[in-house]
Amino acid sequence: MADPASDSLKRTPLHALHVALGAKLVPFAGYDMPVQFPMGILNEHLHTRRAAGLFDVSHMGQIRLTAKPGKNAAAAVERLVPGDIAGLKPGQMRYTQLTNAAGGILDDLMVTSTGDHLLLVVNAACKDADLAHIRQHLSDDVEIEPMFARGLLALQGPDAADVLGRQAPQVRAMTFMTGSFVMIDGVECYVTRSGYTGCDGYEISTPADAAERIARLLLADDRVKPIGLGARDSLRLEAGLCLYGHDIDTVTTPVEAGLVWSIGKERRAKGGFPGDEIIIRQIASGAPRRRVGLRPEGRTIAREGTEIIDAAGAVVGKVTSGGFGPSLNGPLAMGYVDRAQAASGTKLALRVRGKPVPAEIVSMPFVKHTYWRG
Repeated sequence: MADPASDSLKRTPLHALHVALGAKLVPFAGYDMPVQFPMGILNEHLHTRRAAGLFDVSHMGQIRLTAKPGKNAAAAVERLVPGDIAGLKPGQMRYTQLTNAAGGILDDLMVTSTGDHLLLVVNAACKDADLAHIRQHLSDDVEIEPMFARGLLALQGPDAADVLGRQAPQVRAMTFMTGSFVMIDGVECYVTRSGYTGCDGYEISTPADAAERIARLLLADDRVKPIGLGARDSLRLEAGLCLYGHDIDTVTTPVEAGLVWSIGKERRAKGGFPGDEIIIRQIASGAPRRRVGLRPEGRTIAREGTEIIDAAGAVVGKVTSGGFGPSLNGPLAMGYVDRAQAASGTKLALRVRGKPVPAEIVSMPFVKHTYWRG
């Protein structure tokens, strides 16, 4: 008997493939999404680290912005984000954030210049609100085309370049955070060398009706396995990457989140984006709290919401993401602590089920990135 709750969820172009591959499907951001496949989250995670994993990220929001006559799309987008968008050359991409008047983060996103337009990829849970926000502020300057029906595949892992390179040789020469139009099996796709796992890899934007065909083509390589949301989360946590709605949100600034590197040098000096005074002041003087990495002792896992305490038992922060790191064979966490407690090497504790678990602040990423070789 069909599950009424499942029937109310949206489906990506790869939904039938997920079912055929035996995925465990769960509701996520309004979609029926695979949390894991038969090999299980732990094995999916480790396989991605050593070979290549294929993720369905079609639920993310893809938006195309094209400047109206006499307008500049990059300059328009810079009114909403602190990133250097005007400095993007054709084929380059940037990670940035949509900020609010208090310096908080409405969403984080990728922006890529194709030369004649900008391509945005925003988070699934925020994409409708993001689209409304962009329309409200930028409609006079740009044509705004949501492409929410398109497929988006993430091929991640050390073998990703060779796997995709066999279908489209030009992707081998792409460097990290660049994009290009590429033909795959006779279909024009937009490919970026990027991802959110800490591995080398690509994201492949496809027409909806070609997504399954391209996914099956990639999965035909024995080195590629289908990977679900569970391993995607543990991979990004090991890489020290923020998850919107957990590690960053509307009351967290990019400075508190440790994302100052994503703010353009000129933008730090001149501002011109929502919350610029607060963000620039925090860059100069420091934020009251900071996102940090934490390694608990033993095997205890500290989940989101766990209190972080000092030697005296005083609460100095809270965990925002926590779990088991398969590559480390142990627990890890991220959270926010008072600035005075944020230095690497600081000994703290995590209050788990009423008991303090010793933990140490460590630098991130927890697992060294493997995508910097491009």
